[in-house]
Amino acid sequence: MNLVSVPSVDPTLDLVSEIKRLREEKNAVILAHYYQAAEIQDIADFVGDSLDLSRKAAETDADMIVFCGVRFMAEVAKVLSPGKKVVLPDLEAGCSLEDSCPPDEFEKFVKAHPDHMVLSYINCSAAVKALTDIIVTSSNAEHIVKQIPEDQKIIFAPDKHLGGFLSRKLGRDMLLWQGTCIVHELFSEKELIKLKAKHPNAPVAAHPECPDNIVQHADHVGSTSSILKFSTENEADTIIVATEPGIIHQMEKAAPEKTFIGAPGADGNCSCNTCPFMALNTMEKLYLCLRDEGPEIELDEETRIAAEKPLRKMLEMSPAASPAKDVSAISG
Repeated sequence: MNLVSVPSVDPTLDLVSEIKRLREEKNAVILAHYYQAAEIQDIADFVGDSLDLSRKAAETDADMIVFCGVRFMAEVAKVLSPGKKVVLPDLEAGCSLEDSCPPDEFEKFVKAHPDHMVLSYINCSAAVKALTDIIVTSSNAEHIVKQIPEDQKIIFAPDKHLGGFLSRKLGRDMLLWQGTCIVHELFSEKELIKLKAKHPNAPVAAHPECPDNIVQHADHVGSTSSILKFSTENEADTIIVATEPGIIHQMEKAAPEKTFIGAPGADGNCSCNTCPFMALNTMEKLYLCLRDEGPEIELDEETRIAAEKPLRKMLEMSPAASPAKDVSAISG
């Protein structure tokens, strides 16, 4: 991760007021992922998971999309809304899953298996999406795989844990690219077992990007929006959460009477499980991004068009959004 100098911001500036003023002045919409800092979630127009935000990016009538997430998410917004200006507070906000799947290597892998349909998790670059038949998210992957004929061979990339989870659950033999998420890899099974012993009545909600030894201890496995729904609707007063801890902010807002505990890393706490890429976005950078209308996401048109096809296919094959999952209903 390269360190990039950021212009200083007057410490006396009321960032919340200025961001709201600039948003209105520039007819901008702020989209934020659940893994963003709490103050960014609270000022965003919409907060959600990758599927939620993809839908919002495709539907918005704003002139500018400010994407508080990571680079591949902002690229999705640009692919689906090419006429909009799409900006990201920190262009260095990447993704370990995206990094694990270089487009040139993936292209060779795909060409070596011409009889396979290519399903790629949305956590990949636009260039990898351009080599893909259907994009999936953790919210819709199971629903989409079920629509593919059982005799159709599948490549699943880049997350081997999500692909393995789907393969086991659905009984589908899939050829998996060996990518992982650095955040979900850091959860410790040993420390999770200790935490469960301290809270025997607390169910565990886990993201399918977690390794199988963590998923096996989970009472619920699903996307961030699915985990949020489970955690707030479950009758338990304490929930153990095995995903990036940014989601806990929305849980505490939705169910303030409950206790949410982040699943631990190897040192016995969850501080190591904060995504370093998501953390690059700050309120100061959000303000500068709106003020300066950059850094801007730009894609060559050939790649954009090729990446749009599997994204549109994903949206067509996804279950309809319900009001309970509409990000506008849970925006900060």
